[in-house]
Amino acid sequence: MAESPHLSPSGAVPAIELRGLVKDFSIGLQGMKLRAVDQLDLRVEAGQVFGLLGPNGSGKSTTIKIVLGLLAPTAGTATIFGVPSGQIAARHDVGYLPESPYFYRHLTGRELVEFYARICGLAGATLAQRVADVIALVGLRDSANRRVGTYSKGMLQRIGLAQALVHDPRLVILDEPTAGVDPVGAAAIAEIILQLKARGKTVLITSHLLGQIEDICDRVAILDHGKLLLEGAVRDLVGRADRQALVLEKMPETELAELRAWLAARGRTIEAIEQPRERLDRIFLERVKK
Repeated sequence: MAESPHLSPSGAVPAIELRGLVKDFSIGLQGMKLRAVDQLDLRVEAGQVFGLLGPNGSGKSTTIKIVLGLLAPTAGTATIFGVPSGQIAARHDVGYLPESPYFYRHLTGRELVEFYARICGLAGATLAQRVADVIALVGLRDSANRRVGTYSKGMLQRIGLAQALVHDPRLVILDEPTAGVDPVGAAAIAEIILQLKARGKTVLITSHLLGQIEDICDRVAILDHGKLLLEGAVRDLVGRADRQALVLEKMPETELAELRAWLAARGRTIEAIEQPRERLDRIFLERVKK
């Protein structure tokens, strides 16, 4: 029997809670064990965009499969909104986009989303409305009647998002949603994720695009060899409380020397002078969108 979920300070049940999670796989013929997840404790609060990071083989995919109920843990517990992840009831609130989804190429985008809507139990006017809503959300209204086999990689990921969202889940799990997608498509997917957050959804995302993760995630966890190395709010992890940066107009050398002297008299020094840089992904997107 699973332990009762720990409530957050606001009294809400976490969207995902892992306690002492362990997953061992048998390898070879001698019964040797490979530990993919090692005593993992983690919680994802409702309404957050949470990034699960780590190199290949770090245990991210195994952890996601346990959360989805596709794998049983060797030890420990995993719950979704307080329901053990192994129970079918836990999956009613979850939408999932795998890293490399396979879709029926002969179906149109609309037919594909309708197919998954029916699997989720939708019917009639509700089905039609939800299909129309999610296709519009992912920006594929004009391409909805094209066969999926003609879609680009970015369009495939977005129609995959649509099928994951069609039953209006509270939790959305995205495994490398921008893998192989060009910068414009990746930016579109990131914008959809932020829209989901604005609607109160919880999003768990894995990605190797750390710049994108930094832009959209509230919190991140870093795994390696199945262990949790680091977890916290993005702003706390990337910020440095012991430093301040001031951006000024370019100063003449004489004024800069006076500023150095003024600071030195107070026991302070300028550690570095750098020209502010624009991010390459932003430059690319600004140019391409024109």
